[in-house]
Amino acid sequence: MKLTRTTKPEAVVRSMYRKLARACGRQHWWPAETPFEVIAGAILAQNTAWTNVERALANLRSAEILNLAGMREVRLGKLQQLVRSSGYYRQKAERLKNFVAFLDTKFDGSLEQMFTIPTTRLRTELLALKGIGPETADAILLYAGNHEIFVVDAYTRRILERHEVIAKTAKYDEIRDLVERALKCDKPLEPKFCASGDAKSPQVHLASMMSQAPRSPRSQIYNEMHGLLVQIGKHYCYKHVPKCEVCPLRSSLPKMPAITRE
Repeated sequence: MKLTRTTKPEAVVRSMYRKLARACGRQHWWPAETPFEVIAGAILAQNTAWTNVERALANLRSAEILNLAGMREVRLGKLQQLVRSSGYYRQKAERLKNFVAFLDTKFDGSLEQMFTIPTTRLRTELLALKGIGPETADAILLYAGNHEIFVVDAYTRRILERHEVIAKTAKYDEIRDLVERALKCDKPLEPKFCASGDAKSPQVHLASMMSQAPRSPRSQIYNEMHGLLVQIGKHYCYKHVPKCEVCPLRSSLPKMPAITRE
């Protein structure tokens, strides 16, 4: 995609954050009660819908193993069955086990100790784990550890590409760096709800222990921006038939995207 915008990408991203924060309000991510629940959710969320993750987390909670001690003790076969709804359940069960082994070996089983490690170094160590890619590692850092890092997902890429903020060939870290540069000097905004034009306005998650955890202003902004872009991707910026005419970001589009139908 050849970019035609004359406005700097950072300025567009800042404008998006301000519009969405006022239009959609607080997103209350991550919907979890403990840091380990965030980590488990981030691993289980790979290549599946969040509703499938919620079922798997509910199974783990009912079995009383949605914690480090339980995850150490549970048999791999049983764990596989408990997380089956999340898809790729054999690989994901193994990744949960591998993470706990990594934590025990490197940090004496302490998440608190792990999250004191500087962001860049810890990110490198997480990425070295089998099955942990940039999005999962950054979700763990931001949402479980309150590190100042932005999470890029498929919704982020789609929205920024359609708004001609990034090229189709942009790499993960290029997108992350762009959003972080754009928002590093902003402050979290209080929601001032505006009508989006859509009668079926997306609903946010209920507040959770982790969504209300103390964090720096910058990590709060990255937290909110990611959650806001997820809302836009899920409810407006569909892959094939986007609802641009009622999207809160409609005024930011340089042009209406070409629509393809399945």
